[in-house]
Amino acid sequence: MPLSAGGSNRQYYRMTSAQGESVVGCIGTSRDENHAFVYLARHFTRRQLPVPKILAVSDDELRYIQTDLGNVSLFDAISGGREAGGRYTLKEQELLKQTIRELPNIQLRGARELDFTNCYPQAEFDTDSVLFDLNYFKYCFLKATELDFHELKLEADFRLLAKDLTAAGDTQCFLYRDFQARNVMLDADGKPYFIDFQGGRRGPYYYDLASFLWQASAKYPHKLRRELVYEYYTALKQYSEVPTPHRFVERLSLFVLFRQLQVLGAYGFRGYFERKQHFIESIPPAMQNLRELLNERSFPYPHLVDVLQRLTSLPQFRQIETVASRADGYKTTDKNPYKPHPQDGPPTFSKYDAQGPLVVKVYSFSYRKGIPDDESGNGGGYVFDCRSTHNPGRYEPYKQLTGLDEPVIRFLEDDGEILTFLDSVYKLADAHVRRYIQRGFTSLMFSFGCTGGQHRSVYSAQHLAEHIHEKFGIEVRICHREQGITQTLK
Repeated sequence: MPLSAGGSNRQYYRMTSAQGESVVGCIGTSRDENHAFVYLARHFTRRQLPVPKILAVSDDELRYIQTDLGNVSLFDAISGGREAGGRYTLKEQELLKQTIRELPNIQLRGARELDFTNCYPQAEFDTDSVLFDLNYFKYCFLKATELDFHELKLEADFRLLAKDLTAAGDTQCFLYRDFQARNVMLDADGKPYFIDFQGGRRGPYYYDLASFLWQASAKYPHKLRRELVYEYYTALKQYSEVPTPHRFVERLSLFVLFRQLQVLGAYGFRGYFERKQHFIESIPPAMQNLRELLNERSFPYPHLVDVLQRLTSLPQFRQIETVASRADGYKTTDKNPYKPHPQDGPPTFSKYDAQGPLVVKVYSFSYRKGIPDDESGNGGGYVFDCRSTHNPGRYEPYKQLTGLDEPVIRFLEDDGEILTFLDSVYKLADAHVRRYIQRGFTSLMFSFGCTGGQHRSVYSAQHLAEHIHEKFGIEVRICHREQGITQTLK
């Protein structure tokens, strides 16, 4: 029985015996590609990694037989959350966490004693391959928009980015390259197995994590994505020395930037040049990922950043984005794009409902140093006392960290008191922001205080700011006063 090959040029068949036992056969057109898969599958099997076993190979290596991993992919298993605009159930979230925890296993253990000369089409992630993809983005996407840019300055930034991506000593692992939910199969117990790794090579582990978690169509919410990064980082420690969390996030953000440019290049070629509508429709959510990344992170590539900021502000992407990349649970095919699903509760405001010029300011502070002043002259707004919740600052491992650091976030969320506290805050804040928008007010202020202005207040302020920004789409200015940190969500 023929099986779907997805985007591959290989043909797959399920063959079943009279006793009901089945295997999968493959017929390929590239001997080198088949050789890479067979070599890697046998190597990973010897390393006892979760991959299909190779049972037989033809002399010309164009055909092979492998074990049958069934019909359920991770992509299928989490389709409900994806179709619900990123509302993943606890079961779906656990499947994602199991998969992401297994990724370092194949990247690090899989790289041991692996002969990378068998990889196809190249053995290593290098500067040339990075520059190829960046220029693919330039010619197939950027130029098609007719946006003005300085060719030499952009090329200089491309070279700097390529150097940064390939410079660190984290390249001695197996880079899966096409790590996505479609390439993960689930057995009857929900255990993940990896397939379609024939394009892998030596490279940095950040690449696969960025590919998986920032895939635009997956619509992973920020909180879930952050949890999955933490799960991966924790699992990585079992196999290798790891950089500090701050350094890890810095490096990861470079690869997220690179991956967004990669996919836009592919979408541009498939959509603008090959006229395939699916890829045209994939551009807005990818553009939204890029827009959010530029808002959250700063990069040392001035002309590239300037070009990308102007690119994400182009009217055609802003207009498309209002319908196609919504992640708030609304249908995008209705004549009224704000109509909720029947299973949703009362409709909530989205970023496209907000008509007023309201700017929200959210502060964290230490009560020892006093409540923040309201620079708008309106006398201030809500002040919330976080001191009733469990304080991570009492414990040595957290004393040098803040409420923005993953270990503190995990401490607070696992404890749960801060979540109960914020549930009430969100309800009050939502009603107030909605009413301010309706009345055309321009300034609203929320402040969170704790003992030192370092852990609980920082966590609460950051999460309320992100909550308001995601729900209403208005500008939110964050000030963690005692930490000297400011951020604007536009």
